[in-house]
Amino acid sequence: MYEPIRTKSVHTPADHADDFPHRSRDEELDIQLAGHLAALLAVTDELDLGAAGDRIAEQVARLRGAPPARHAGRTDAPALALHRRAHALAGRALVVAASRADTAVAILSAERMDAHTAAIAAATAAPSHLVGAH
Repeated sequence: MYEPIRTKSVHTPADHADDFPHRSRDEELDIQLAGHLAALLAVTDELDLGAAGDRIAEQVARLRGAPPARHAGRTDAPALALHRRAHALAGRALVVAASRADTAVAILSAERMDAHTAAIAAATAAPSHLVGAH
C-alpha cells in the first residue's frame, strides 16, 4: 500500500556531523549570559555607575575567562531611556542566570533591576514645572 522512502530525509544527520565542535547547554547559556551582562555593562558605564559596573565586569570576566572591554563612548540618550534599557537587560540576565542556576549573577541582576526601577520611578515622579501652577 505504501511505498518506502528511497531518498534521504532532510532530518537524517549529516555524514560528518562530528567534524565541528559542539557546545554543551551550559556552555551556550554561559555565552548568552555573558552577552547580556556585557550589554548591561555598556549601559551601566554610560550611566557612570562605577561600582555597579565593576561588579558586572567581574561576572563577565568569570564567564568569559577574560576581562570585558569597557564602554568608552557616550550617546545622547536620556538617562531615563538608559535606565529602562538597563532594567530590561538585567531582566534578561536574570532569566538566563536562573536557568543556569548561577546564584551570583541572579542576585546581581535582581539588584540591578531594583536599582533601575528606583531610578525610573524617581525620574517619572519628578514634579512638572507648569507655568501658572501654584
